Amino acid sequence: MRVRWAFGIILFVVFMVIQHEVKKPVSVDGGFGKTIGTHFLMNGRHFYMNGFNAYWLMYMASDPSSRGNVTSAFQQSSGYGMTMARTWAFRDGGYKPLQIKPGVYDEIMFQGLDFMISEAKKYGIYLILCLVNNYPDLGGRKQYVKWATEQGQSLTSDDDFYTNNVVKGFYKNNVKAVLTRMNTFTGVAYKDDPTIFAWELINEPRCESDLSGNTLQDWIAEMAAFVKSIDSNHLLEVGLEGFYGESQKQSNPGGYQFGTDFISNNQIPEIDFATVHAYPDQWLADSSEEDRLNFLHTWSEAHIQDSIMVLKRPLLLTEFGKSSKASGYTINKRDAVFETHYDIIYSSANSGGPYAGGLFWQLLDPGMDYMRDGFEVIIPDSPSTANIIAQQSKKISALNR
Repeated sequence: MRVRWAFGIILFVVFMVIQHEVKKPVSVDGGFGKTIGTHFLMNGRHFYMNGFNAYWLMYMASDPSSRGNVTSAFQQSSGYGMTMARTWAFRDGGYKPLQIKPGVYDEIMFQGLDFMISEAKKYGIYLILCLVNNYPDLGGRKQYVKWATEQGQSLTSDDDFYTNNVVKGFYKNNVKAVLTRMNTFTGVAYKDDPTIFAWELINEPRCESDLSGNTLQDWIAEMAAFVKSIDSNHLLEVGLEGFYGESQKQSNPGGYQFGTDFISNNQIPEIDFATVHAYPDQWLADSSEEDRLNFLHTWSEAHIQDSIMVLKRPLLLTEFGKSSKASGYTINKRDAVFETHYDIIYSSANSGGPYAGGLFWQLLDPGMDYMRDGFEVIIPDSPSTANIIAQQSKKISALNR
């Protein structure tokens, strides 16, 4: 009886230690993220993650009166076991910009980025920081082309962003300014801060004037080499949605082509890992809910296999979600999308595959109603979705031990 009692105590202690390890945020006091083959490494161990998108973090952090939203977002996400956030490190021109005009910056906005990075570190959240937008939201390619036109360049398309030397110079100068920024809260240059997990060249790049993919391929190769010439510490990814090029366009939903190529774009030597997004509600608007969920399996499996067999790089799902504005939306349907993605990711990770984590779009803090886009997840208002997120965090973080 005494032996059984003692053995029971030992089992209980072991269980509590494991539970504590699963819930404890991954420290950002260690080294930089690395890759080996199809795996991420952190502090010499395989690294898997669960996380979120929140494009608004720098903007809210730039005003001391709203910095609490940033702290709250990191606190909540950490409490639900999340360890990765993807966000914008750009606001080009327009309202409250980071980059007012080429090479000119708003120090208050830069201090917002500083604060956001320092808060992420406190709560054990790594960051993927995107450097420019494909779309005109918050400036993007259109703003860069506009700036060059105002300086006398004869440009006719936003796609000139990828080829015009003046525009490319603007982009490179901005990259250098961000990567070499000295954080006013931590005293650490961004390029030396392991809180930043990776840089992203551009959010969802597209070049529809050249469906061959050559234009975008050349731009990625040039800019990836430039980023690495300044910062060899951090990982780098393109920002791709996962669309294939001409030879595999049949694998794209609706046969879409956007001048990108999941294979060749990710084979550029300076690109460390591949990314994929998933929005079947938009891509397969006329399909049934069942067909869209089936598509998620097909889409994910194709990219998993390509990451293993061709790219030999890790893979991250850096955007997914379910919009409340979609026809027939219910919380249960959103939860089904989350569960489907999470099951695919965990199955791959648990079997030693390359799919290392998923980042949903997007996390909002309570009270930020004016930033609702239909995809928002507000943790206190979404108990069923929050529970699914927490369970995935627990399962995926257990693989890091």
